Amino acid sequence: MIQARTRSPEDTKNLAAAMAELAQPGDLLLLVGDLGAGKTTFTQGFAAALGISEPVTSPTFTLAREYHGRLLLHHLDVFRLDQISEVLDLGLPELLDSDGVILIEWGDAIRQALPNDYLEVALTFIEGQPGPLDERMVVLTPVGSGWQARADDLTAATEPWLEASSQ
Repeated sequence: MIQARTRSPEDTKNLAAAMAELAQPGDLLLLVGDLGAGKTTFTQGFAAALGISEPVTSPTFTLAREYHGRLLLHHLDVFRLDQISEVLDLGLPELLDSDGVILIEWGDAIRQALPNDYLEVALTFIEGQPGPLDERMVVLTPVGSGWQARADDLTAATEPWLEASSQ
């Protein structure tokens, strides 16, 4: 587990951009956090680092968006899904077999329908401490051999944001 801290939306984007430099075809990232925690902001920074210049918005109502950059980016939001079986309607099995990168907002809700090789990105507000209201704790949890093999690279890429306990 890697713990990082961002101090603004732009800082969250910069962290995501640093992580995107490590992105490989077939990567799966689950974005977890309360409403407004920064999941879409994270995706915007990640997409920008992949060379995607079009606006990246939350696919809450469309459920899925696709963006073309250095790698194909599939951005899903499963907040509105009522049943796990609806994951099939999104074409998730086909996306998992593609050469793109998949970022799933609220991904923890469908974890049981996903392969056991992903990076969980949990964003939470930091409350009760002095500093800007936009501070976030970002906890990165590599799951499966693919992400665990890159844990050292992930730590190095996120070094400017690391909390002392993860260094």
